Amino acid sequence: MKSEHRHELKTNELADWLAHFPQWVQENRTTLIGGAVVLVLLIGVYFARFYRKDVAAVRDQVQLTSLVMGVPAQKMSIARAASQGTDQSIALISTAQELKAFAEQIGNDRMAALARIKQAEALRAELNYRLTAPSSEEVARQIDQAQVAYQEAFDRASSIPALAASAKFGLGLCEEELGNFDKAKEIYQEVAQNVDFDGTAAQAAAANRLKTVDDYRGAIAFKPAPQPKPEAASTPQIQITPGDTNAPIVIPAPNGVSVMPATPESNEAPVATPDSNVTPAPAVPEANAPAGN
Repeated sequence: MKSEHRHELKTNELADWLAHFPQWVQENRTTLIGGAVVLVLLIGVYFARFYRKDVAAVRDQVQLTSLVMGVPAQKMSIARAASQGTDQSIALISTAQELKAFAEQIGNDRMAALARIKQAEALRAELNYRLTAPSSEEVARQIDQAQVAYQEAFDRASSIPALAASAKFGLGLCEEELGNFDKAKEIYQEVAQNVDFDGTAAQAAAANRLKTVDDYRGAIAFKPAPQPKPEAASTPQIQITPGDTNAPIVIPAPNGVSVMPATPESNEAPVATPDSNVTPAPAVPEANAPAGN
């Protein structure tokens, strides 16, 4: 009986609350409207925040991709200009500055580390793409900037093996370009043997660099090119076959005329002389001459 009585009391309370609900709403209308407005605003801010965050992430990704892809494209353009005697390597400095600015304002460690690695790559490439060799002071100053960029990339992406290995390998390249080959080999050895970097492209590059780094210790000297031999002046040779020679024409002398042979010195044609013992032949009238009366 007691449970049935309690159930009946609850039913009566619910019915009484429903009966007085319109009156309660009327009495608390202002509070309810204010609460609804606040709830709508909170929902709007929540969705706007995440929408803006997604849009910003996409925009940052597009910007970083454009900057990263611009480094190899600029290298090709600079190489083409260099073949025509024009130095455009300064463009890589501008790209490096843009990558640095991007890394400083981005909150994503992965994107910031990649931007720093590419910044250092652009700084190193600019030194190698100049038409005139940079001074040792310029090399030291610019490589120092590249080392700072690589180190910051390593610090921000130490938990990302691919980026951390690339940053560490870049530090080895900087030491090699400064002539510190032993220090460079230590860094390459560390990257090649670090199990955390297994399967990364930088680890394979470091292992390969260990095999060749000693080849760059000394200055490379090229043998002078052999001097071309002067070509001897060729004397044209003309071969005259017997058929090409001008054979003498033999004309038989008339009766009573003797021919004197020409001497080699004079190159004169034979001269016919009358023979005193031969009676000259009578003249033959020309066929076209008019007959006499």
